[in-house]
Amino acid sequence: MAASGDAEGVSRQRCLPATTSGRNLKASTVATDYWKVSSVDGTVITTATFWSNLWKTCVTDSTGVSNCKDFPSMLALDGYIQLCRGLMIAAVCLGFFGAIFALVGMKCTKIGGSQKAKARTACLAGFHFILDGICSLTACSLYAHKITSEFFDPLFVAQKFELGGSLFIGWGGSILCILGGFVFCLSLAEGFDLREAECGYNRATSFASAPQRPNPSTTLQKDCQDQAGTSRQFGRNAYV
Repeated sequence: MAASGDAEGVSRQRCLPATTSGRNLKASTVATDYWKVSSVDGTVITTATFWSNLWKTCVTDSTGVSNCKDFPSMLALDGYIQLCRGLMIAAVCLGFFGAIFALVGMKCTKIGGSQKAKARTACLAGFHFILDGICSLTACSLYAHKITSEFFDPLFVAQKFELGGSLFIGWGGSILCILGGFVFCLSLAEGFDLREAECGYNRATSFASAPQRPNPSTTLQKDCQDQAGTSRQFGRNAYV
């Protein structure tokens, strides 16, 4: 039981840096550029590079000068961009609270109460990390699906884009959070083991401290022996 608890503590300590790194990667993709990229090539060099993210669209010429234009209205945006924004912001918030719960649920910290309470807190952190990874994974996949559907559509005559580097960073961070969240959720089994061990210890203590009741058959046999001895003594005294 102790070895299993120590292994759970070590696994939590190893998963916390992984989930924190995944959360930081996803948070960085919210404001980074190059969610989608398109370039116009000349005879020798690339003359212009068009790129866009969740907040603006830009063009960079061959000299490295970028001209950007923010999206003018949030309500006038495409539905998939608004949905991606909401999912990424929700992922950042879930990851923040998941990191706090994970720190409280660590065995090496002095806060969080008993080990059973820490196990439940770590499991709660795991749920937050899993939801965090699912939200960001959905946002990146939806954005990528829009890019690929336009790219392979023969009837789409506007400028076509390709997948940017920020999408791959978001996918990697999402996978780290989901895997780390599953490991944190395994702490719930440790909480049930601690509860069963505590209940077993209480039952053993109560059984050991309970008063021993006399056995009725033994008491009856002892009374019969005392009565037989008394009758024999009375019989000897009758002939004296």
